[in-house]
Amino acid sequence: MLRIVISDTSTLILLHKINELDLLQKVYGEIFTTPEIASEFGEKLPDWIVLQSVKDKKYQKFLETQVDLGEASALALAAEFDDVLLLLDDLKAHKLAAQLMFKTTGTLGIIHKAKQLSFIPKVKPLIDKLLLTNFRISKDVVNEILRLNGE
Repeated sequence: MLRIVISDTSTLILLHKINELDLLQKVYGEIFTTPEIASEFGEKLPDWIVLQSVKDKKYQKFLETQVDLGEASALALAAEFDDVLLLLDDLKAHKLAAQLMFKTTGTLGIIHKAKQLSFIPKVKPLIDKLLLTNFRISKDVVNEILRLNGE
């Protein structure tokens, strides 16, 4: 298991919307996020989500020129640790994280991992719920996740 898992706002919001926020704890244990992300989320966070402020605010401000405040804070926080997994759904943020050599996954990746670890019996019901929200994803990606899970 990775030492530090940092979540951006989109993952928290999407899993909260489909009543599956606890999947984060089941799959990863403790999750870190920033006060900026907590503010964007706008709901009370469970106690297994640790708020951690970014130390290098200049680096965060620089990242804000490329991605939004929450994503910039997640990326800046990730830079303060050695072994990190970033939970991001925004394509631009994923690309920047890849350039910065961070490991990433998104909401579908979390659902896939939850199925692999037997925390959920099927991915399709959760994907169907996600598709009823404002979550945008290509049919090809959805079909690939379903294929990988034998559904």
